[in-house]
Amino acid sequence: MIPKPLSFLCKADLSIPIKSAVFDILPLNFFNCVVKYSFSKFSLASFNGTDKAFSIGDVVLSGVFKDSLIIFEIFKKMHIAIVGNIGAGKTTLTELLAKHYHWEPQYEAVDDNPYLEDFYQDMKRWAFNLQIYFLNSRFKQIVEIQRGDKPIVQDRTIYEDAYIFAANLHDMGLMSSRDFNNYLSVFESVKEFIKPPDLLIYLKASVPTLVNQIQKRGREYESGIRLDYLSKLNERYENWIDSYKEGKLLTIHVDKMNFAEKPEDLGEIIQRIDTEIFGLFPSTSNKTKSKK
Repeated sequence: MIPKPLSFLCKADLSIPIKSAVFDILPLNFFNCVVKYSFSKFSLASFNGTDKAFSIGDVVLSGVFKDSLIIFEIFKKMHIAIVGNIGAGKTTLTELLAKHYHWEPQYEAVDDNPYLEDFYQDMKRWAFNLQIYFLNSRFKQIVEIQRGDKPIVQDRTIYEDAYIFAANLHDMGLMSSRDFNNYLSVFESVKEFIKPPDLLIYLKASVPTLVNQIQKRGREYESGIRLDYLSKLNERYENWIDSYKEGKLLTIHVDKMNFAEKPEDLGEIIQRIDTEIFGLFPSTSNKTKSKK
């Protein structure tokens, strides 16, 4: 179990070329925590002035030379994804968790989206264009995550585009059946090449909470979001989360928490995440809920 990147030393035999050197890892315990992924010895296939990281399965080692020792950090490649309606707090929680765990945040491409402002002004005209843009953007993002060697906290997932937003636009008559079926065909093709996150965090929030937080952040293009639109999205999220079987799921009740301003609320979320992904405490359910 590896709650954070952990530093340790490797003693290198410098009598052989670095590219094929064998290292002894010492020690095997850190911070009173037994390292789940430990190796008495390992061979380094490639390590030079620019290559300072490599993987053994889903375990990543990164290090820096210092005299005859290499100082390494060990961590498990982890992918946490945060989902929830517009204004639920995904970006804020992504930022806070990335800072806490020293992981890389992956944010939703909002500011650079060329369709978003037009969509909120005329949803029916721009719905298909917007969803295709999001699908392509998130597919590129997930490919980058899967190819990379860093733990990731992701703001929104590719699944929401299809199961929540595109489906909702179709139901509301804002996307034609022809466009929706075309979109789903593309999504099903894309889905074959992606893996679900190690942990999905669902931020559950009522419409009044969503509206309050949308108003707080003051994005001009969001000022025209309809209440019935947010309400229907909430229904979609609930149905999707209830049927989610792809992996571990953690539900956070945003109405009863303020993790952006209250450290104790953020601490509770972090404790629950540690339970799910590191097994630091026994988990009673795959679908853990916070603050009933």
